[in-house]
Amino acid sequence: MSDAGLMFKSALELAHMVRSGEISASELVQISLARIDQLNPRLNAFVQVDHERALAAAAQVSRADERPFAGVPIAIKNNRPVEGLRWTLGCQLMAHHVATWDHSVVTRLKRAGFIIVGTTTLPEYGILPTTEARLFGPTRNPWDLERSCGGSSGGAAAAVAAGLVPVAHGNDGGGSIRIPAACCGLVGLKPARGRVSCAPELGDSLLVVDGVLTRSVADTAAILDVIAGYEVGDATWAPPPAQPFAHAGERGRAEDGSRTLRIAASTLSPLAEAQVHPLAARAVREAAALLRDLGHSVEEVEPPWRIEGLSALFGSVFCAHVALSIAFSALVAGVQASESDMEPMSWAIHSAVEGMNAVQVLASTTQLQAFARSLVAFLQPYDALLTPALAERPLPLGTLDTSAPNPIETFGRSGLFTPFTPVFNATGQPAISVPLFDGEDGLPLAVQLAGRPADEATLLRLAAELEEACPWGQRRPPLS
Repeated sequence: MSDAGLMFKSALELAHMVRSGEISASELVQISLARIDQLNPRLNAFVQVDHERALAAAAQVSRADERPFAGVPIAIKNNRPVEGLRWTLGCQLMAHHVATWDHSVVTRLKRAGFIIVGTTTLPEYGILPTTEARLFGPTRNPWDLERSCGGSSGGAAAAVAAGLVPVAHGNDGGGSIRIPAACCGLVGLKPARGRVSCAPELGDSLLVVDGVLTRSVADTAAILDVIAGYEVGDATWAPPPAQPFAHAGERGRAEDGSRTLRIAASTLSPLAEAQVHPLAARAVREAAALLRDLGHSVEEVEPPWRIEGLSALFGSVFCAHVALSIAFSALVAGVQASESDMEPMSWAIHSAVEGMNAVQVLASTTQLQAFARSLVAFLQPYDALLTPALAERPLPLGTLDTSAPNPIETFGRSGLFTPFTPVFNATGQPAISVPLFDGEDGLPLAVQLAGRPADEATLLRLAAELEEACPWGQRRPPLS
């Protein structure tokens, strides 16, 4: 196999190759770094590449290393600190800040043997579902360089899709793992709320949870075992699984007692004004037919989520999180945040939240939780819900302009692209984007599956069945 082909193998396969002596960690990391040097100028997926330290860490990995992912390259989204590397949040205020500690997820990935080769791009403060921060410039989709790779974990998705790294870290506060996974033809799981610690910066988060972008369900499941779990001082956490998630990612239907799942399916957008693309609707129909062929029960439903004011309600809670990030970046930079320090959209959000009082923010959060409770109750009879991953095809670069005359309109426009993802940040349910199909336009075509609260295992097992029935792992974009 060519060196380039190695980066399209799964992380589990690569770890086995290192343990067996088929390849050394140093050779593997060098291949990843060479791929980054070759292709990143066209993709713009990396904020910083850490050649020297990555090679030094790889040199310490031997065949006797028993860590599950010893020697496997990985990239970290640039909104989580990696000690010694720039930590920017995609914003000008922190453009040159160097982190002095590791986030808990970074620590866990290192302990599992992963070698961090660099950090990846995101939109400013992770706001938009595209990755075109003023600080970095646009990150391009390797399937079509004039299209967005999605966001906010866009650099991570572009890097994995193009074979620069086999897996990459991301996080999801409104779809920010699932959206770029759908745009770039990858597996993107948003774990359940509280599954992955927010330490050391936060005790918990209502909306945001960390995860990874991968090519296979097995990788996603095995890495979830690595990053999941309580950290000292966490305010809340999800109950531990009955068995490792890796078991669910590896086991297909034949090894699971042929259990028939009850699955709901819907193409009804939570936003009445969002038009669902015919390809997205077709993907749901074809996925439903495939699930029926696999022996599952699929029922078309209309979830109670087309509620007047829901978009504004979620937006107010999401924007409060953004405002907290802006305040944090100003604190780190040691300055008073001003309009000139950030993109107009970020400033507009900051200004809008400044006009709210604490009671209004808490009231919005309470109302959002009430909506979440009603949706979870509606879905209680079902093992999973099938929806489009995106309402539109991956957007042309420049579609969402943070410097538009009315940037809040741009923020609202972004929701028309991704109406199906934020609801599961609100409910806290696990949700996964899987790239089941190829679109007629040459771009990946994904569906989303949402599971029961804290039940990633059933969701992963179902996704593994679909992967076995309709393999996607060998698909490669033109820029690969």
